[in-house]
Amino acid sequence: MNIIGLQKMTLLDYPGRVACTVFLQGCNFKCPFCYNSSLIKSDNDNFMSLDEFFAFLDKRKNLLDGVAITGGEPLLNKDIKPFIKKIKEKGFLVKLDTNGSYPEVLEELLQENLIDYVAMDIKNTYEKYHITTNSNVNLEDIKKSVSILINSSIEYEFRTTVVKEFHNIEDFKIIGENIKGAKNYFLQSYQDKDSVLDRSLHPLSYDELQSCLNVVKEYVLHASIRGIN
Repeated sequence: MNIIGLQKMTLLDYPGRVACTVFLQGCNFKCPFCYNSSLIKSDNDNFMSLDEFFAFLDKRKNLLDGVAITGGEPLLNKDIKPFIKKIKEKGFLVKLDTNGSYPEVLEELLQENLIDYVAMDIKNTYEKYHITTNSNVNLEDIKKSVSILINSSIEYEFRTTVVKEFHNIEDFKIIGENIKGAKNYFLQSYQDKDSVLDRSLHPLSYDELQSCLNVVKEYVLHASIRGIN
């Protein structure tokens, strides 16, 4: 378990809560539009110790509601369960970001009430997952994670970072069908940052995003756009 970043306070990463965000090293996807790519490189050895992190939490008990755990992909860490359990024991809510590729771990954490909110990325239609993630994806794992969340009682959201080179309006009809009945779904506008792997990518215009959103709204309970400045 390697902690490679800590945002000490955020009002954005955990909806409705004041939280800190902890970044864990490692990911099984290589999404060209990932803006955390600089944090998940294997040669990054500037780690925060677990003792330092938990000492930080002890000092923030009256200031923070929760901890948002992100990456990378947090669930690939073998010690994720005891890590979350210790956070919960200190009285904090836990929000987990995941790409959905570890459904068994996700289900175990849910069954043991160790997480309070899940944000799962929906990269694209299942047919375009391999291209969008630049990875060999087990689609059955993604589908299982979607089903686990839709059929759970936990607060959750699905979200897609929308990139002109990977997404079109027809894709969102298929994505909508794939997550039909979901509570919350967000379209996140791609943002060109120095840390993204492929700087040649582009966002959709607001009008294009709105058109995609209108398609998705037919399938989910709540859908909206994030990341438009």
